[in-house]
Amino acid sequence: MNTATGSSADAAAPFSGVDAAALLSALPDPTVWVRAGGEFALNAAARERLGAVEGQAQNWTALFLPDAAQALRDATALALRGTSSRLSVTMPGAVAPALATVTPAGPGAALLHFRESHDPLEVALDIMDRMGLGMTVQGADTQILHANASAAAILGLSPDQLTGRDSLDPRWRAIHPNGKSFPGETHPAIVALKTGQPLLDVPMGVYHPAAEQWRWLKVTAIPRRAPGLDRPEQVTTVFADVTVQRHTSEELSRSEQRFRSLVEATAQIVFTTDKLGNFSGPQPDWQAFTGQDAEQALNPAVAIEAIHPEDRDQTMRGWAEALKSGQPHDIEHRLRRKDGVYVPMQIRAVPLRSADGSVREWIGAYTDVSAMRGAEVALKALNAELEGRVAVRTQELAEVTRFSTLLLTAAGEGVFGLDASGRTTFANPAAGRLLGYSVERLIGSQQHTLIHHSRADGTPYPPEDCPVHQTLRDGQTRRLDHDVLWHAQGHAVPVASVVTPLFSAAGTVTGAVLMVQDITERLRAQSQLQEAIEDLERSNTDLEQFAYVASHDLQEPLRTLGSYAELLGRRYEGQLDDRADRYLGFMQDAVGRMRGLIQDLLEFSRVGRGESVPTPLNLDDAMRAAADSVGAALHSNVDGEEGEQGEASLSWDTPDAVLAHAPLIAPLLTNLIGNGLKFTAPGQPVRVRVESRQDGEMVHITVQDNGIGIALEYQERVFDIFQRLHRREDYAGNGMGLAICRKIVEHHGGTLWLESTPLPAPDHGTTFHFTLPAAAPPSESHPPDSDSHPSDAGPAPTTDPHHA
Repeated sequence: MNTATGSSADAAAPFSGVDAAALLSALPDPTVWVRAGGEFALNAAARERLGAVEGQAQNWTALFLPDAAQALRDATALALRGTSSRLSVTMPGAVAPALATVTPAGPGAALLHFRESHDPLEVALDIMDRMGLGMTVQGADTQILHANASAAAILGLSPDQLTGRDSLDPRWRAIHPNGKSFPGETHPAIVALKTGQPLLDVPMGVYHPAAEQWRWLKVTAIPRRAPGLDRPEQVTTVFADVTVQRHTSEELSRSEQRFRSLVEATAQIVFTTDKLGNFSGPQPDWQAFTGQDAEQALNPAVAIEAIHPEDRDQTMRGWAEALKSGQPHDIEHRLRRKDGVYVPMQIRAVPLRSADGSVREWIGAYTDVSAMRGAEVALKALNAELEGRVAVRTQELAEVTRFSTLLLTAAGEGVFGLDASGRTTFANPAAGRLLGYSVERLIGSQQHTLIHHSRADGTPYPPEDCPVHQTLRDGQTRRLDHDVLWHAQGHAVPVASVVTPLFSAAGTVTGAVLMVQDITERLRAQSQLQEAIEDLERSNTDLEQFAYVASHDLQEPLRTLGSYAELLGRRYEGQLDDRADRYLGFMQDAVGRMRGLIQDLLEFSRVGRGESVPTPLNLDDAMRAAADSVGAALHSNVDGEEGEQGEASLSWDTPDAVLAHAPLIAPLLTNLIGNGLKFTAPGQPVRVRVESRQDGEMVHITVQDNGIGIALEYQERVFDIFQRLHRREDYAGNGMGLAICRKIVEHHGGTLWLESTPLPAPDHGTTFHFTLPAAAPPSESHPPDSDSHPSDAGPAPTTDPHHA
């Protein structure tokens, strides 16, 4: 057989002993047999078509054009792996492409078969392939008889998968542009077969299985009739993949919609003009805003009347310059609204250009800037107000700074400013005067080294123990009631100090302020006060001792005087004249009063002299003892000027226990209750009520009566020694009872005071208040029988000559 190879060896050598050589030589179309190692053989048709000369080609791909050679090399590689393929390639010197079929040809070999066609239809089909247009031919039953390579690529199916599939196959999953299903019976191919009429540019979406998405096609179906037949026997469908164009169109539509929405949202009027600047067609936004109709808007002489007269010339000059230069037009003027109000508007117009760069038309927008202008006016007013406030605040700060400087300069206390290392950055004149240094000498020095280096006893003061350095480390404020700083002359200056940390914006300690006060005079005053207290305590001790001794020693001669006065009265009564008897009575009364005064004075001096420890005392027990003490006063009868006064009663509600000296509480309660029984209102029954309640660590006790009351100006005076508010003939007593009561209460750490409303007020009476330390009731105390303990009722109370 006649073959051509790429070497000088015998042409049939690569295929010796194989019948394939005869087959290769017999094929009428150009055929090339290729081995994996690069060896190849050409039949006579290939040798003639490719113009191959034996021995000239060392590589079979050199026989083809570069684009075709690369495509054939890739197809051959697939065939060597067992996969056939068909492709369209341009043969050397040909206009129409050839169909190349590359198939496996046994182990390690591939067969390349080329079929060139000179049929115009086949050439047209090839051109369609090159243009990316899919083409199918379907029979009367709509089954696909033929599909070109582009159809297979567009639909994502191989030619074998396409062949035999009809339009009713549900695997097409065809849809309309609106997303609705595209039934098979309405596909263009079926409709063309039914109607015999071509369908042009029908949009259709077809599912692409490999890409897992829909491909959008523009489909044209043309029916084909055999001669003499009315009904089409075949339909040729041509379609183009317009997926990219559709997506681009959708994006452009969305972009246009977004732009239109933006313009409509930000502008009151959108307008278009021709290249000469005149409105082109109706302007609905302009007409709706200005109230002009379409005819008025399209007449430049009338349309301009909507612009404020003062703004027209400037607007027209700017518009003319923009038309001349082709640059965007940007200006502001007032436009008359249809209600006659002129609204400030911002106008922006831009040119739209043709492909050659010339202006084709203008598009513009009016934006209402009245709110912006109002905001600008308000902003200017606000800025002016803020500037005024800033000026005032600056003046105030300057005044505060000046005042602070004057205050620090005039302050009697020393003030230091320190940095984070303890170096002095500020000192006022008082600090310099206090320590004998100039302010200049203090500033810049390490404060601790200069004025705080030693303790009061002269021993060294380590900086780590210094309160100032501790504050610089931990940021805590510290106060010292007593410290020393060292004077320039070497002596210690006692001071009280406060050190306060300073912080940066980040919260770190940047320094401290130290304020010091010279306490030399305070220490001297404290020393003098302590001496005075000690002198007073000695004096009080001496006075109490004197009162005790005097009252005790005075009783002996008083007893003698009283005894002889009583003896004279008994022995000589009636033997002397009436005057002598009256004088003896005066003497005996005076002795009795003197004895009462001495006893009260002795009792007053004894309060607080004992060294006994206070113990828990149940107030109910104390009240029973006090009730026994005043029992005689409760049951005695007293005839006053108004006659019998009626019954007297004493009741109490005292469930609490106090921590007290029991021997002192009985006279305290007896005195206060007796006071209520003594100073009674004429013609009224006497009522005395005692109550207690816990109040924190103290017990608050009240003794309330309905007596004559005490005027406001005397309510503090009644607690003084020997103070009487009434004549002895009206109410007996020595003026010592309440003084003793107050001393007893204060000895226990409590307070005694009173509230009183005097006659003739209807709510007359007096309430004594006093407090005693609270204590748990002793285990042996007896609980009260009831919340309130009334005494036995009796006649009006008698007076007690020993108590006020």
